[in-house]
Amino acid sequence: MRRRDLLLSGAASLLPLPALAATALPQPEPFTLDQWPPLTDRAAYIAWMLAHRADDANFAAERFDRYKVLLDFNDLWTKQDKRAFLFTPREAFVRPEDIPNAYVGHYLDIGFGVTLTPPGTMGRMSSAIEVKPTDRVLEVGTGSGYQSAFLSYLTPNVYTIEIIPGLAHRTRGIYDKLIAAGYVEYKSINTRAADGYYGWEEAGPFDKIIVTCGIDHIPPPLLQQLTPNGIMVIPIGPPGAQHILKVTKKTAADGTVTVARSDIFGGKVIPFVPLTGAHQAGVP
Repeated sequence: MRRRDLLLSGAASLLPLPALAATALPQPEPFTLDQWPPLTDRAAYIAWMLAHRADDANFAAERFDRYKVLLDFNDLWTKQDKRAFLFTPREAFVRPEDIPNAYVGHYLDIGFGVTLTPPGTMGRMSSAIEVKPTDRVLEVGTGSGYQSAFLSYLTPNVYTIEIIPGLAHRTRGIYDKLIAAGYVEYKSINTRAADGYYGWEEAGPFDKIIVTCGIDHIPPPLLQQLTPNGIMVIPIGPPGAQHILKVTKKTAADGTVTVARSDIFGGKVIPFVPLTGAHQAGVP
């Protein structure tokens, strides 16, 4: 059995960690910022991933094919964003029945009434916040865990909040099993089961914030926890009809705060599940 086969079965069934750790199978080389898989040649990329990341050839091929689609639609903007996509095993974050569909270009149900966002949308949202290796990044809406896994290849300072306790627990278990299987970069992902509307004040401030749930306004606590020149991407609008905005916070010398907004999809409606929590009941 290949290491990836065991990894996927572990993610699906959430077996105890020792069951993975005790199995002597090939493991990926620890990720470092100087690791670069081939970005243009499909065959070379697949060979590199098998040699350095103990990857599965079929998944590597599917990942590269979807990557090429993302490039065609300008969803990955820098070499670092491209590498993050090519390193992240999306198949490990879907439900068992959707493993064959991990790289399709549409939403996937992950249970708990929420979905996994298409690769292109996630890629462009991540690209839009312009993550640097020293940045602290907050994700609101952990969901499947894929987005934070992607971000961990851009910075070792990732914080993610999920309001649904069962989903938060399941995803934390997936991270832990991936870490035991050799994906040590996911140790940098800090998880919390809480109401993301209010951010994670004690872990802030954050240079970048990515919100993966829809809401009709920018949550003031998130804006407050953003650094003076920080960037947030957030789906804004009525349920099912949001526009994904890039929000740039600027703080003048006198303390005056201004916020610039732009639509990263040029006005296209992108539906998201709602950002739920106490704010819906008017709780401050």
